Amino acid sequence: MKRLVSSIILAALVAPCVWADDAHPLWNLAAAHKDVLRVSTLFTAQNVRDHLATDEKIDQAIEWCKQTGVTRVFLETFRSRYWAERTTLEHARDRFRKAGFDVAGCVTTTIVGKRSTGWDLISCYTDRPTQDTLQRIFEYTASMFDLIMIDDFWFTDCECEACKAARGDKGWAEYRCDLMVELSRTRILEPARRVNPDVRIIIKYPQWYDNFHNRGYDVVRQTEDFDWIWVGTETRDYDDPRWGGKVQYEAYYIMRWLGGIGGDKCGGGWFDPYGTTERTYLEQATQTILADAREMLLFCYGSLQNGTGPANVTLLREQMPRLFDLARRVAHKPIRGVAAPKPPSSDAHGESYVYDFVGMMGIPLVPTATVDPEAPAAFYPVHVLKDPDFVAKFRRMLADQKPVLITDGLAGRIPMDRMLRPNLRILKVDGSPKRLLELGREELNAIRKPLLAPFGLDLDAPNKVALYLFGDDLLAVENFNDEPVTVTLTFARPRLATSPLVIPGPADVAVEADGSTWILPDLPARTLWLVTMKSVN
Repeated sequence: MKRLVSSIILAALVAPCVWADDAHPLWNLAAAHKDVLRVSTLFTAQNVRDHLATDEKIDQAIEWCKQTGVTRVFLETFRSRYWAERTTLEHARDRFRKAGFDVAGCVTTTIVGKRSTGWDLISCYTDRPTQDTLQRIFEYTASMFDLIMIDDFWFTDCECEACKAARGDKGWAEYRCDLMVELSRTRILEPARRVNPDVRIIIKYPQWYDNFHNRGYDVVRQTEDFDWIWVGTETRDYDDPRWGGKVQYEAYYIMRWLGGIGGDKCGGGWFDPYGTTERTYLEQATQTILADAREMLLFCYGSLQNGTGPANVTLLREQMPRLFDLARRVAHKPIRGVAAPKPPSSDAHGESYVYDFVGMMGIPLVPTATVDPEAPAAFYPVHVLKDPDFVAKFRRMLADQKPVLITDGLAGRIPMDRMLRPNLRILKVDGSPKRLLELGREELNAIRKPLLAPFGLDLDAPNKVALYLFGDDLLAVENFNDEPVTVTLTFARPRLATSPLVIPGPADVAVEADGSTWILPDLPARTLWLVTMKSVN
């Protein structure tokens, strides 16, 4: 209880807020910060049936949302053959609105019709009756809501005989992307807008960005077509036997990457409690916010009532004032660092999600969809070969004496004659990006030093410590290790660290500053430290 009271006191310091409801100070704080960071949750179609069918249950849901700082709810109309009832949806929608919430709809396109030959939750969208059902789902939803989210199952992996015949000479990726773009236009957007001319529709992309095109996600065309895009920022515990293998930095990379593609269309990030402990759950939030999300959605109400959900939510509630402060500080600030381009629909060729693991090495990445030889420093994996002009751009960077880090996979696929320069380093991935987590401190220091030089900075830290640079005056370090670490930052010019923010609080982080050198002798485990930097004359 002490920690919660402390958090509320901190909230009063970091942002003005009129406490309109003494019983729900966190909800009032969230309402005051909606322009910087909105918090939302989803009631799946089954949650609508099980948790919103009576006024008593709606009261309970409203109370939980207010205690958690949720100011928008998404009510789902369809998931896995189940259609939530109109009367239940409309009554819950109106009750939430009356209680002061923004309310939107949602659709999850699982088991829409004919089953895919691949994942059994997915449908064959070559099938015309399945297309018809899809259209009815969105017409139904648009008749009740002006904003609709599509959960991240809007893809196909079917290879049935009908799909084989329809794709003709196209590869599977090309056929599926063309198919899903066409159906997005003719079976979702157009019919929904006929029913409700005011409707806006969000496509939410999954976290598995290296496989989008193979299953029909065309992030360029679909982002152009839809009103908004959202991002799956789920990462979970790395060692979890079911959900593991994803590092925390992935949430940051994908959110920034898609944000660069979508611009103002990129609205929020969405994460869940599956395969998480409290700290991992909180890290999903910090990474989503560091990536400049304007909204974070807590999936989903039903799952957060059991398993690891309640403990996760307790810590999130305690830290929510600090999360709003974090969002306020990083909002719309440009990021600086090492360009890390992933051209849309690029293949990984054994280096899947290598960007995420490089980010865990303390290299501040600037995710981008294009290869820009004007970047001050760059990291290039094999994905960049999607750009037909890559080799010429690469040679230009080398000739300009800019530091470049490439993977051994890329080095094996391009002519390296006359390219070996002092400003080029080859990162040994061996087709397994996860091995990068095994690199030691001294090896990491040697890799980072030339890449950070253009930014007047050097970092001495072990693995699984991430670095983020915002504008010219904001810096963050996050320790993803399960034990405290020592971190040293050395600047080309003396700097002063001010206005520290620590998540999770309330512990302070000791800093030993001597002119141009900052030493954090004991950065706590699983902790984010953010400061404003000021030049010292």
